[in-house]
Amino acid sequence: MTEHNLWRFSRAFHRAINERRFEDIADLLDEDVDWAIHGPIDMFPFLGARRGSAAVLEVIRQIAENFTLRRFDRETVMLRADSAASMLRYSLTALDSSRPVSLRVAHFARFKAGRLLSIRALVDTFDLVEQVFGQPIHLPKMTLPA
Repeated sequence: MTEHNLWRFSRAFHRAINERRFEDIADLLDEDVDWAIHGPIDMFPFLGARRGSAAVLEVIRQIAENFTLRRFDRETVMLRADSAASMLRYSLTALDSSRPVSLRVAHFARFKAGRLLSIRALVDTFDLVEQVFGQPIHLPKMTLPA
């Protein structure tokens, strides 16, 4: 049995962030990759949707400029021949403040010919802002209709 594409992509992604080895992950991206990490893009500009390998590599560079990866745990993983979904817990360090950051990410990936074709990631960001910026989020009060 051959190794699943998710494992190769995961290792290359982590090497890109911690070791700045972007060439490893570049080889695993489809030229027209469809990439989206859903979260507060006004606070974290590397979140959001991107199209194409050059745009995705730039996002990965921006993540690497802001964080190092200390640890990650796969809580749940589901694999199919050309797709994968998982729930992950990441332990990061914010490079500008040396603050530890813990977050959960759910992702859904599709592969074609060994390359990432698309990925959708959902970041549990409610306390992420407080962890990174050191202040709680103040949500506006909502009034429910009677």
